[in-house]
Amino acid sequence: MIPEFHITKPDTAILPRLQAKIDNLTKPQGSLGLLEELAAQIGWVQQTLTPALHKPHNIVFAADHGIAAEGVSLSPAEVTRQMISNFLSGGAGVNFLARQHGFVLKVVDSGVDFDFPPIEGLIDLKIRKGTRNYLHEAAMTADEAILALQRGADVVEQCYQDGCNIISFGEMGIANTSSSSMWMHTLTGIPLRECVGAGSGLDDQGIRHKYEVLQQAMDNYRGDRSTFDLLCYFGGYEMVMAVGGMLRAAERRMLILVDGFIMTNCMLMASRLVPEVLHYAIYGHCGDEAGHKLLLDYLGAKPILRLGLRLGEGTGAICAYPIVESAVRMINEMNTFGGAQITKYF
Repeated sequence: MIPEFHITKPDTAILPRLQAKIDNLTKPQGSLGLLEELAAQIGWVQQTLTPALHKPHNIVFAADHGIAAEGVSLSPAEVTRQMISNFLSGGAGVNFLARQHGFVLKVVDSGVDFDFPPIEGLIDLKIRKGTRNYLHEAAMTADEAILALQRGADVVEQCYQDGCNIISFGEMGIANTSSSSMWMHTLTGIPLRECVGAGSGLDDQGIRHKYEVLQQAMDNYRGDRSTFDLLCYFGGYEMVMAVGGMLRAAERRMLILVDGFIMTNCMLMASRLVPEVLHYAIYGHCGDEAGHKLLLDYLGAKPILRLGLRLGEGTGAICAYPIVESAVRMINEMNTFGGAQITKYF
């Protein structure tokens, strides 16, 4: 049975009071732009005029993909397991950003095609050594997908119990931009060609080959096109764990910092399972992967940053965190016109 997540839309009764507080800070109305929108959203989610951020976490879920055997990625499959060691030694992109911005970093083996010895810092929640090749068959069974959803939720539950109220998700899995493109195409109807990009660095010929493989996989698909069937058929274990994590985070009224193309597709999938999850999402950035801007526009999302990022791992989400923190400081630390005895000048 698919896990149930009881996610509710935050009570809108507080919104006029939040807006009134923001509008009476010592500035012209709207002059702090996106900071004002973020402050209102965060206060709404937390149901308070004085929101706070506590113990930010970033979870990196890692797994291998059977479709990688078709040459859809520039990087060889063994890079997934090699990057696990890099995360754990502190040398990856996400590591320096987590240190810089005070994030607790968790690394989860969701389904890497490798037998790791017990390693300090690696959370072993492996479902299987990589998904099956969805050019020929479903990437995972329904039971595996249900287990991945639950395990992703369980990791987030632990973060929540540790005092975290804002969380981001990253991924590591060679060929997972292919799986994300398939989710994007099947869930939105956007033409597959517009959903397929360079991933870790394919040239034009490589992108063309990737598209042709994915189009053949789409032609071979004989499922019922239900949300859960698409999740199982084209997903990755790390992606499905992220979906479960997002749903549990929203259930716990945590803020969700959404990273790049892959995690935005995970948010899309989560929203098809429980639409209310979208209220808890803050989109960290718009990356360079083809399709990301299209997907953000489809969701009506307003990303904070545009830095040309396409690394994944949660890097774009963590980069955006100081802006989110600035929004919270704005609503809590700026004087009101009355408090500062300043005449409103607009």
